[in-house]
Amino acid sequence: MKRVLFLCTGNSARSQIAEAFLRKYGGDQFEAHSAGLEPKGLNPFTVQVMLESGIDVSGQRSKGVGEYLGKVLFQYLITVCDDADKNCPTVWPGISKREHWSFADPAAVKGTDQEKLDKFREVRDQIEARIKDWLKLQV
Repeated sequence: MKRVLFLCTGNSARSQIAEAFLRKYGGDQFEAHSAGLEPKGLNPFTVQVMLESGIDVSGQRSKGVGEYLGKVLFQYLITVCDDADKNCPTVWPGISKREHWSFADPAAVKGTDQEKLDKFREVRDQIEARIKDWLKLQV
């Protein structure tokens, strides 16, 4: 089983969504995890839009990279925000593949709850499509 770490800044939305979709679609080939450089807690909109996709992430929690660095060996490190890509530790023991997937930060959207939800849904759908495409390349 290959371990994958999705990394972003706050571990409140994008990396949590990617972790959940890899768990759903990756079967027993992959073990999915997520972390943030500065964990901010799970965003309630993340929980809501993932429930709309039939996935309950309410039991997931926001984690810092310190929980994993030097303690868990990952084969893949995938950053899902530009800030994490720039500021991520450059040396991770065991990482054989590092990738960067740039997604907009839905938590940064200002506006009504509906506008925020729309952005969360858009990013969720982009991440789901990216996970499915990525898995096709892993076979």
